[in-house]
Amino acid sequence: MAQDPTLPLDEFVQLLEPGQRLFGLDLGSKTIGVAVSDLTRSIATPVDTIRRKKFKEDAVILLDLVQEYEIAGIIIGYPINLDGSTGPRVQATEAFARNLAKVTDLPLAYWDERLSTVAVERTLLEADVSRKKRAEVIDKMAAAFILQGFLDYLRSKG
Repeated sequence: MAQDPTLPLDEFVQLLEPGQRLFGLDLGSKTIGVAVSDLTRSIATPVDTIRRKKFKEDAVILLDLVQEYEIAGIIIGYPINLDGSTGPRVQATEAFARNLAKVTDLPLAYWDERLSTVAVERTLLEADVSRKKRAEVIDKMAAAFILQGFLDYLRSKG
């Protein structure tokens, strides 16, 4: 079994310079939601939803976005179950991280994404967003929710 290429959060943070943006990813079986932080790492903004094809094609799109936004690190939503156990989605996420580490030197870290999609769905429902529109934005909104959680953690650490 290949080694996990992700870093503990404290090590990930130590590799970052001030004024660098981060990506947040929400990996689904059919899509990858992408969000970006601002330069001060205060606010996460939804950027894109990549329709998944093959990893190599997905990686090209993702790495183009990394260059466009001058990304310094990637936070990947980690889909552990509510009870803390892991399942097939965690295995798929870990495989994606291993493959991504082969095509980029950017530091990678996981962020617990429990309830991120649920929270975003609730917010969109409360905003009376149509089902069609929700389907179009939910993945990148979930990525922003994941990244915002990490940014809030960063701020709390000082």
